[in-house]
Amino acid sequence: MAAPEHLESRATGPLETIAAEPAVKTAIAGWREWLLSERRCSAHTLAGYGRDLAKFFRYLSDHLGYPPGLSDLEGLSAADFRGYLAQRSNQGLARSSTARSMSTLRNFFRHLDRTGAVTNAAVKAVRTPKLPKSLPKPLGATEALEALDRAALFHDEPWLAARDVALFTLLYGCGLRIGEALGLDVGDVPEGDVLTITGKGNKQRLVPVLPVIMERIRRYLDLCPFGLGPEDPLFVGARGKRLNPGVVQRQMRKVRADLGLPETATPHALRHSFATHLLADGGDLRTIQELLGHASLSTTQRYTEVDQARLMEVYKDAHPRARRTGDRE
Repeated sequence: MAAPEHLESRATGPLETIAAEPAVKTAIAGWREWLLSERRCSAHTLAGYGRDLAKFFRYLSDHLGYPPGLSDLEGLSAADFRGYLAQRSNQGLARSSTARSMSTLRNFFRHLDRTGAVTNAAVKAVRTPKLPKSLPKPLGATEALEALDRAALFHDEPWLAARDVALFTLLYGCGLRIGEALGLDVGDVPEGDVLTITGKGNKQRLVPVLPVIMERIRRYLDLCPFGLGPEDPLFVGARGKRLNPGVVQRQMRKVRADLGLPETATPHALRHSFATHLLADGGDLRTIQELLGHASLSTTQRYTEVDQARLMEVYKDAHPRARRTGDRE
């Protein structure tokens, strides 16, 4: 599957945008190449790393008073890194964003150490900001189904309405990340009932596809005016180019306002809804982990906390001790 063009260009943007000496830029280019070829990072992930690193080097240039070289990177102290964190905090940036930025810096400096370019142990001593515990925020089953139907109401062009319905149904029916869905090409649409998805780390997984999802995808393709071939993007915008995530998020905001849903009702909430509703209907965590493409079961286990009320009901109905207690009451 080809990566979206707008992501590719951001992921491999010019090194001139980073304020640093040429030797540092060469090291950054090597790190990016390693992420792409060895770690098989997606274009979206590379773009995020690039933005994080550019912000750090802007801070560092201001902090030092000149573009840093390799010797400057080696001489950075824990206080220098903490100064960067303090600046981000003063700017009101979210702790989750700062934690991700520190993860990027550790990754970059580990690569510099492996390649012998720079050795700096100070970055390891900097504590990442503690993140508040966050639980997935799914839609209710009725709300999710209504959102899929309402997606058709905000376009005058029938093919665009069919596209949004097909995309939202795919996100909810298969539990895909928005990037995974928008990264699909027409040739990825299966003849049968199993879809191959390439997720984070370029790992592939198989996801069952319900007939209603295939019906809506085929209807969209039948109406699409661009005559898309197997190597073309599956979901395209009004000009026939691969659909931008921002467009999908904007359409979801319209659906959200129309249904009076909270701000947490985003395209990604459809993925959360997929997992939560499977769990509520008796799906086991290992299966849901595979379907979502989670590397760790602990990530999937968050959905058990979302469904605490249901689990307590099952306990009260099924456990002999709970039934006897209830009988006495």
